[in-house]
Amino acid sequence: MRLHIHEWGDPAAPAVVCLHGVSGHGGRFRKLAEERLADRLHVVAPDLRGHGRSTWDEPWDLGTHVADVLETVEGPAVWIGHSFGGRLIMEITAKRPDLVQRAVLLDPAIFAPPQIARELAEEESVERSFGSVDEAIDAREIAGGLVSTPRTILEEEMSVHLVVSEDGRFRYRYSQPSVAADYLEIGTPPPPYEALGVPTLLVVGAHSKIVSAGESELYRAVLGDLLRVVVVPGGHSVLWDAYEETADAIETFLAD
Repeated sequence: MRLHIHEWGDPAAPAVVCLHGVSGHGGRFRKLAEERLADRLHVVAPDLRGHGRSTWDEPWDLGTHVADVLETVEGPAVWIGHSFGGRLIMEITAKRPDLVQRAVLLDPAIFAPPQIARELAEEESVERSFGSVDEAIDAREIAGGLVSTPRTILEEEMSVHLVVSEDGRFRYRYSQPSVAADYLEIGTPPPPYEALGVPTLLVVGAHSKIVSAGESELYRAVLGDLLRVVVVPGGHSVLWDAYEETADAIETFLAD
């Protein structure tokens, strides 16, 4: 299934493919693309199955996600993945290493213990809606805890990712059952880390608990000089909480 894509830059330029995390959408890479990449690169960011304007039809397993992306994207590229998008990059590299020139993993959710994956999936069984855009923003700020995402970023996010349902309430433009399925997929064993085998940038949020110290060391042991690790302020949403630091790291990595 071909996915809906967001794209920036000259289609004839070298390609960068950006994969979002669960409950996200490809438009989250707009600022990075427009301000840092699109002047010299062709940036393509699909809405994954179950998200945004792509199909919400089942199945939502990793194999289907990979098949969707490979049907949508053509030719070798640099790949940037946030959270679940990072896991997809590992799956794609293991399956089609010829397509991955470099990998940028933004606080990647490669694996979660099955019990935690099930708990996250169960949370998606609770219907999520809001009476207003401000209510949705307030809920996101509360969920962020001590990590403060600039409100201007959240306002842009809500303007494109919230839709008004027939009952007048606002809901995110994604399928909650598909997100629950994605969380369960993160609880399955990933490909061997050796499958990456390409120059890799690992960006970790200082206050995020997604990438453990042990996982970072595993990247180092496997990739050696191919790996660059950058720790940025903020939490899991590194392109929101530490945009400048994250974008600088990506630009430097790609320039090298």
